[in-house]
Amino acid sequence: MRLILLGPPGAGKGTQAQFMVEQHGIAQLSTGDMLRAAVAAKTAIGLQAKEIMDRGDLVSDEVVVGIVSDRVDEPDCAKGFILDGFPRTVAQAEALDEMLEQKGLRLDTVIELAVDEGILLDRIVKRAEETEGGPRADDNAEALAKRLSVYREQTQPLIDYYSGTGLLSSVDGMQSMDEVRASIETVLKEIA
Repeated sequence: MRLILLGPPGAGKGTQAQFMVEQHGIAQLSTGDMLRAAVAAKTAIGLQAKEIMDRGDLVSDEVVVGIVSDRVDEPDCAKGFILDGFPRTVAQAEALDEMLEQKGLRLDTVIELAVDEGILLDRIVKRAEETEGGPRADDNAEALAKRLSVYREQTQPLIDYYSGTGLLSSVDGMQSMDEVRASIETVLKEIA
């Protein structure tokens, strides 16, 4: 089972991905984690990424896709994987499709966690107020509003892209955590 979780920051992608990892024994692939691991392992693509990051530049789509490509070849991805936080743009989605096709693989589904941004902002503010020891640096309304704006501009076009492929399933992310989980499981049963 190979899938992508889409949704704005704070929609619960990480929480739901972790459940799928435990439930289905598939790997959760976070591009940030993969990038750090490739740099630490001093792989060819990791060394290339380190050089780019050391200059203070953003890692190109080509390098990120290369890191994802290396990662999906790892043994823990044999049963499948969840991409969380990648792709972020239509160009990355197209590069991902091409890379998977070259490996003889394909995505099984793309699950969008659809949320109400206003309620999401309220949740973040409430979570920040309730966090012991103070909130995370990005756990505030201003930071979330900025991240949501970037999401709408760069990532939301993926909804149309994957809808056009027939892979997109939308789940109401405003339900309780358990209801979202059950809705995702319904989608996964349909593709099994």
